[in-house]
Amino acid sequence: MNMSDAGLHPDGKLPPKLCFIGFGEAGQAFAGGLMQAGIREVAAFDIAGHEARICVPAERLGVRLAADPATALEGADYVFSAVTAESSLDAARRVAPLLGPHQLFVDVNSVSPGRKRAAAAAIGRPGGYLDLAIMAPVHPRQHQTPCLAAGPSAESFVAVFGDYGMNLSVAGPEIGAATQVKMVRSVMVKGLEALCYECFAAARSAGIEADILASLQRSYPGIAWRDVASYNVSRMLDHGVRRAAEMREVALTLRELGVEPAVTEGTVAQQERLGRLALETYPPDLEEMLDLVRRELKDANVLA
Repeated sequence: MNMSDAGLHPDGKLPPKLCFIGFGEAGQAFAGGLMQAGIREVAAFDIAGHEARICVPAERLGVRLAADPATALEGADYVFSAVTAESSLDAARRVAPLLGPHQLFVDVNSVSPGRKRAAAAAIGRPGGYLDLAIMAPVHPRQHQTPCLAAGPSAESFVAVFGDYGMNLSVAGPEIGAATQVKMVRSVMVKGLEALCYECFAAARSAGIEADILASLQRSYPGIAWRDVASYNVSRMLDHGVRRAAEMREVALTLRELGVEPAVTEGTVAQQERLGRLALETYPPDLEEMLDLVRRELKDANVLA
């Protein structure tokens, strides 16, 4: 480690100081875990900072919630961008003129490689931008959730944050290499969620869900289909709107790679459809969950 490495504290020993631009689920999970691991100073800015879902966790964790990005960035070594997919490039452009020469912009947003390269160009400093892809749900593992890092500063970032328990692998020195893995993987992961819902919604409507479960169990005995289906539908209900935004970025990624995102476009629609229901509670039982979704969609005059 040396002072020329972006984001490193000059003496290489003191805990780095962090800033989060966007303090939703991912920001709160990473901040909470890293503070338990020994990080002492964390600040955050969120456009919804006045709302209880932001300010209450910030107070509980001991995170300094700033009124604007410039105040949040003061003294930070690492600036984590954890906003929405559609606002990620705007966030990079807004923060870029505020960054000091040794501050590293860590982009954890679920966006296409092209959008991350555009964000890196907005930051405009070699080694000042890191492409970080979160490869699994942030709960319950928080900062120990597996992540891929890419960019000129990837190796030094891994060296620093590995000491605080982060589960990091280097995807390569090129911006976009980490998020490309995440985007292509999401075709399968989020697509399976949508397939589970579509299959079992139809099965429930026809009254053949037991037959479908039994048939799938015979064909794929290593998968607990009822549990998997319940989990996948619940993920769509909890995070469908955000997942739909991510899958739009996946579609962009596929087009960048010369692949038509025919199935992915359907995944976008199903994720959005369930996420827009904004159900605060729902039963854990698969059949009861599907019945509730069907009623809610019917009330909204939308096909199940």
